[in-house]
Amino acid sequence: MLKRCGWVNSDPIYIDYHDHEWGVPIYDERLLFEFLILEGMQAGLSWLTVLKKRDNYRASFDNFDAKKIAKYDNKKIDKLLQNSGIIRNRLKIQSIIVNAKALLELKKTTGSFSDYIWSFVDGKPIKNHLKTLKQIPSTSLISDRLSKDLKKRGFKFVGNTICYAFMQAVGMVNDHTTDCFRYKKLKRH
Repeated sequence: MLKRCGWVNSDPIYIDYHDHEWGVPIYDERLLFEFLILEGMQAGLSWLTVLKKRDNYRASFDNFDAKKIAKYDNKKIDKLLQNSGIIRNRLKIQSIIVNAKALLELKKTTGSFSDYIWSFVDGKPIKNHLKTLKQIPSTSLISDRLSKDLKKRGFKFVGNTICYAFMQAVGMVNDHTTDCFRYKKLKRH
């Protein structure tokens, strides 16, 4: 039986996410944007709740195409608020539109969202060596800097805890515990 990080429960969606996605370095800009949005949607909820709604988010938000999302109007927001397949919170829905616009502006000055994001860790994953779940931090100095910079650029729902969870999800930091079977595989990245 494979040993996994202590936060993984028996839900097949969670297991699949842990085993194939969490902590794997992502450089694709659309996917980075998707994770930034989904981490923000988690605020106050469980990550499993968000994962179960992920496909609905992709369908409802044009597969996280920032150019399309930036054009959403009040009529579209009202339609999204009726969609039971996503988290129907007006502030969170509006933040996705705000973040799409902020992303487009960021790309005008940086050229690449991926390069911008990865510059916070000098382009390579931070490899932590954590033995227990209790050792996994919820923030870091880097997530603080990332959060501050994103907020300065107009992004919403990007607090330092959300940013750290984002960093874990997209592989900027390897926080698999050392006894987890994914730790060694990702350590080689």
